[in-house]
Amino acid sequence: MEVYEIQGSFGMDNLKCVERPDPDPVPGHGQVLVRMKAASLNYRDLMMVRGHYNPRQPLPLVPCSDGVGEVVGVGEGVKRVGQGDRVATVFSQTWISGKPTAEKLSGTLGGPIDGALSEMMVLDAEGVIPVPKSLSDVEGATLPCAALTAWSALSELGDVSAGDTVLVQGTGGVSIFALQLAKMLGARVIATSSTEAKLDRLRSMGAWATVNYADDPQWGKTVRRLTDGRGVDHIVEVGGAGTLSQSLKAAAVGGTISVIGVLSGISSEFNIIPLLMQHLKLQGILVGSREGFERMNRAIETHELKPVIDRVFDFADVPEAFAHMASGAHFGKVCIGF
Repeated sequence: MEVYEIQGSFGMDNLKCVERPDPDPVPGHGQVLVRMKAASLNYRDLMMVRGHYNPRQPLPLVPCSDGVGEVVGVGEGVKRVGQGDRVATVFSQTWISGKPTAEKLSGTLGGPIDGALSEMMVLDAEGVIPVPKSLSDVEGATLPCAALTAWSALSELGDVSAGDTVLVQGTGGVSIFALQLAKMLGARVIATSSTEAKLDRLRSMGAWATVNYADDPQWGKTVRRLTDGRGVDHIVEVGGAGTLSQSLKAAAVGGTISVIGVLSGISSEFNIIPLLMQHLKLQGILVGSREGFERMNRAIETHELKPVIDRVFDFADVPEAFAHMASGAHFGKVCIGF
């Protein structure tokens, strides 16, 4: 079978397509063999290839956590899924339910465990989940990280409800899902981007208001003005250190800032007074549990939500897919078709 490996050392030049032996057609007890059909890229995958996510990650490593495939082999004791089922990978193979722990977060795909850029995968049956019937393989492959991160931020931990105002940043996978899910939950959405073309698309998707952060570096004050001085109830913070100070200015008293990305950096100085005086909640989000994934999938089917796909690359063109993601030109998810 063909897989992509980061070989020798980190860097895009070291991401190579290689041959590995096919897995045993009969997987072990509690395991399933999955023939992969599609995958999607997350910024974490790009950071992993570059060596920015975990520089001490042992190599070689098959990157990419998110994929969908068909179960073609079932080991003894497996009852959750069966032969022929379409399943998506679960980001953390060891976080089934409840609160996260160090142990539950230790089994993540695409590092430290080999990930989804592989024609075949052997996974624990507890670490896969049926794909909503309403979605294609490629659409289903967008769910494990980006969609579940947005769902965890807004629903599992954020308690967003009808009438709330949510701010989303940019047009990557998490932000687009956050816009869709927030609207599904009855909230109004303010969206930011750096180009008018992308802002037009965000408005066409139902964003209540938009802000061009390239033209307006003090967008936190603009967001307050848009909300008549109140601020927003929930912010899906994908920028990280470089945008957190503006998010603090944009947040309403008692609001929540869900920190899920580091696109603008990992460290900076910021004034903690607004955090205290406005009684804000600063919540880190690392995707979510399998049970949260199952709850999200029920909501997706009920509301017939469709993921936004930017572009689908062939398996042979995985390096080009990573380059496209790195460019920042995408709107929604960058995917791989097998």
